[in-house]
Amino acid sequence: MFAAERRQLILEMVRANGAVSLRELARVVQTSEVTVRRDVRALEAEGLLDRRHGGAVLPGGFTRESGFPQKSLSATAEKTAIADLAASLVEEGEAIVVGAGTTTQELARRLARIPGLTVVTNSLLVAQALAHANRVEVVMTGGTLRGSNYALVGSGAEQSLQGLRVSRAFLSGSGLTAERGLSTSNMLSASVDRALVQAAAEVVVLADHTKLGADTMFQTVPTDVITRLVTDEPPPHDDRAATELQALADQGVQIAIAGSGDPGSDADTAPGRSRREVPLPGQRRTRGGAGPGPTRLSAAGGLEPGAGSGAIERRARVADLRRR
Repeated sequence: MFAAERRQLILEMVRANGAVSLRELARVVQTSEVTVRRDVRALEAEGLLDRRHGGAVLPGGFTRESGFPQKSLSATAEKTAIADLAASLVEEGEAIVVGAGTTTQELARRLARIPGLTVVTNSLLVAQALAHANRVEVVMTGGTLRGSNYALVGSGAEQSLQGLRVSRAFLSGSGLTAERGLSTSNMLSASVDRALVQAAAEVVVLADHTKLGADTMFQTVPTDVITRLVTDEPPPHDDRAATELQALADQGVQIAIAGSGDPGSDADTAPGRSRREVPLPGQRRTRGGAGPGPTRLSAAGGLEPGAGSGAIERRARVADLRRR
């Protein structure tokens, strides 16, 4: 195969998938990774794609994954509020899965107060937060430790999740868009997150406003599989986050917005109190068929029906959310 033909095929693969590893490109074009890497550099010089973490991605829009220390110091107030609201969705005696991440670690600290839970996780940090919780059973996956986020990944983790069935999965990631759903920068982490999703009847994504509109290399949860997004209120000037919120709602994702100044955001407040969930237009399509319409959390933490909104201009809707 001539270089021009090879590079055209590489470009078509990246355009079709958004991101492709060098190994996969080499397999498809039937050449070495060294040759593929040279082709990718040439295509990058022409502005046709970007190189990322041992692969190639579409140019622009894809963000790199921060290390754990940077993540733990980012949007701390927002993550606290999101964790409070997410914990209020969990009932006594449930069996859930919780993925790796700094936001899910905050969630785990609140789950420790809910008796009778069974929590399956691949995160050492989540397990540590629940280690001394009374009447909470923690089940860890197998796998290989990924030190950058203290998570177990690889075939061992994925195989240990086979045959598992729980009510909900709580996941976070590096980016969330209406077009691709939840994504992350690491292939192994993405693969385990997909296995966690397969085990759950509902999928709840925890993502602060800085991740809305951000896209990373590997898709973990497609938008049509996400049941609910728990996030914080984007700043008034953040048009990107507001646009993604509306686009996600239009695709049927239930949007739960937590404000960092909410009375229920204090860590000492019991889960399920003073939380609020604001419905945006759309209806979640569950795996068993059409699900209930958008819901909001009452002051006591119970779910009650929420009415869908009409076709109002996007920024007006977000402003109305803030007034509430």
